[in-house]
Amino acid sequence: MEDLFNLLYSNGALLVMWSALLCHLILPFPREAHPAILWHKFAELLAQKVNTNNSYSQSILSGSLAWLLMIVPMVAVIFALKPLVWQPQLFELAFLLLAIDWRNTDKFSAQFVTALAREDKEQAKMLLKPVVNRSTESLSLLGLGKAGTETLIMSYGRNVFGVLFWYGIGGGVAAFVYRMAVELARAWSPSRVQFSPFGIPAIRIVALLDFIPLRLLALMVAIGNKSRAVMTLIKQQAASWPLPGPSWLLVSVGAKLELSLGGPAIYDGKKSVRAKLGGRIAPSALHMAQVQKLLAWRMLAWILIQSALMAAVYQGI
Repeated sequence: MEDLFNLLYSNGALLVMWSALLCHLILPFPREAHPAILWHKFAELLAQKVNTNNSYSQSILSGSLAWLLMIVPMVAVIFALKPLVWQPQLFELAFLLLAIDWRNTDKFSAQFVTALAREDKEQAKMLLKPVVNRSTESLSLLGLGKAGTETLIMSYGRNVFGVLFWYGIGGGVAAFVYRMAVELARAWSPSRVQFSPFGIPAIRIVALLDFIPLRLLALMVAIGNKSRAVMTLIKQQAASWPLPGPSWLLVSVGAKLELSLGGPAIYDGKKSVRAKLGGRIAPSALHMAQVQKLLAWRMLAWILIQSALMAAVYQGI
């Protein structure tokens, strides 16, 4: 026990990660008060001002410049503030706390599973609406099960696993910038007509940032029971989804639990054709609880793996 304490204390990055996880689990940010919500709203206001071109190339250029306008000043302010902080570890801790969102993911899962189990469609729609871009008004219980399961998977993948991965690469600032980039991609998602093609640069950047962490999580999900079947289905289905990281993760979880994911979705009243992923079982409240359990255990395993890797790097192994 003393050796573990000495390792955490001597390794500042490892101490920050475990401290952030502990603080987040004890005192999480309410979703409504999270800086990502304000960031998301500001991104939508900016898009209203600059997303006015009808030309494809001009919209792409506007989207690229708008992304830079959001990210570059934020990064500049962060690095300008860093020398003013008396303890660098506290600086990293603050930004990792702002980036990670595990408790709200679990809270959404628990509330949504309860609503599905009661067949309370209105409650389920109310819970789902703030966290997705798709239209929820016409969703049946089957559609709500699929949408809720996909949302839970991607929330674990990005708001927890992706944040921890990028923390390991570049510290708390990298984790925070990744989280803000994800919020920009969601705010300007080209799946909605008004942000196509304006939001394509933002979604491509996040696709690049997601490429390694989400595929790594997909491989961790595949390990164990049905691993060969999961890998086979990834090879067969992943290419049919537009984003490589999310495709691997969705297929991996769907194949592991034989759940049917993907399929058509409605955005701003217009039907979008999406590939079907995973197995054949329509997700219900029970299946969504199984997804949450599966991913939570994979998160715990990754925390231990990342801790060992960070300790090894720090000791020069």
